[in-house]
Amino acid sequence: MNRRKFLEMAGKGSLGLVLSSGVSAANRVNSKGKGKMLKAKDIQDYLRSLCEVPEPSVDRIIIGDGDTVVTKIGTAWMPYWKTCREAVKQGVNTLVVHEPTFYTHWDLDAKDSDYFRDDIPGRREYFRLRAEKIKWINENGLVIIRSHDVLDKVAGFGIPFSLGEVLGFSEGDLIRSRKFYNVYKIEPKPAAEVARYIAEKLKNLGQPGVAFYGDENYRVSSVGVGTGCICNPIQFMDLEPDLFIAVDDTIRTWTQATYAEDTGRPLVVINHGTSEENGVKMLNAELKKAFPDKDVIHFEQGCGYKWITA
Repeated sequence: MNRRKFLEMAGKGSLGLVLSSGVSAANRVNSKGKGKMLKAKDIQDYLRSLCEVPEPSVDRIIIGDGDTVVTKIGTAWMPYWKTCREAVKQGVNTLVVHEPTFYTHWDLDAKDSDYFRDDIPGRREYFRLRAEKIKWINENGLVIIRSHDVLDKVAGFGIPFSLGEVLGFSEGDLIRSRKFYNVYKIEPKPAAEVARYIAEKLKNLGQPGVAFYGDENYRVSSVGVGTGCICNPIQFMDLEPDLFIAVDDTIRTWTQATYAEDTGRPLVVINHGTSEENGVKMLNAELKKAFPDKDVIHFEQGCGYKWITA
C-alpha cells in the first residue's frame, strides 16, 4: 500500500493536507494582530481545523467561557477532578482533553437516561457530583475543550497511529487499514510471546501486563489495533489480523473473550487510557508547534487504574 492510499484510508486527504490546514489555522489565529491575546475559542477553532468530522460532534468547549484569555494550555486524556485541580495549581486555565468531563459521552448535553436507565438514586448521585464539579470548574475559571472525534480520525498522530507507534510499529509495517483500524505485520511468533512484547511496550504507561484470551501457541504474523472504544474485534475481523488488540471498555467476557477461547484466535485486552495516552501526548506536541508563545503542559495518566497484586 502506498503512502497516499494509506492516508486516504485513514482520513480525508493526505497527511500533508491535514497538517497544513491545521498549521494555516494556527497562523490565522496568530496573525490576527500583533499583541492580540489568544482565547480559548481560538484553540477550539484550531483543533476543529485539523480534519472534518461528522456533526453533531462532541468536539467543543465543554465548559467555560470561549473568550477566556489563555494563560497556559494543558492536555490530558481524562479530565479527572484531580487532574483539573493540578492544572489550576500549575496556572493552566485551558485544558484540552480527549474523554468526557461529566461521566457520559455527551457531557452536559446528555439525557438523564445516558447515565443510568433505571437506577434513580444512582443517577441522582451522579447529578449531585456533576453539579459540584461544574461549580468548582466555573469558580476556578477553567475552560475544558474536548478533542475526541478529531483525534480519533486525524492522520499521522491520531489515536490508532499513536498506539501503533507505542507498540514499535511503523508505517512500513502497515499491511491493511481503514478509518479507525490498522493491521501491522510482525515476524511470526507464538501468541503468548507477542502478548509479552505488548506488555513490555506498555509498562511505561502504567500497564505492566495485559489480559490474554485464546491459544497461547497460535502463530501470529499480524496484529490489529483499533481506536479506543472503536476496537471491537467483531468490527474489524474482515481485516484478518492474527491477533486482535482491544480495550477493556469494549470487551465482554461472554462475547469476544469467549469467541477467542472457543476458536483459539488470540485477543489481547488493554486499558482504554493506556491505548490513547500517546495520542494525547502527540496532540500536546502539535499544540506546542501551533502556539509556540504559550506553555503547553501534558498531564500524564496512562492506565486508568492502579495495579495491585498479591
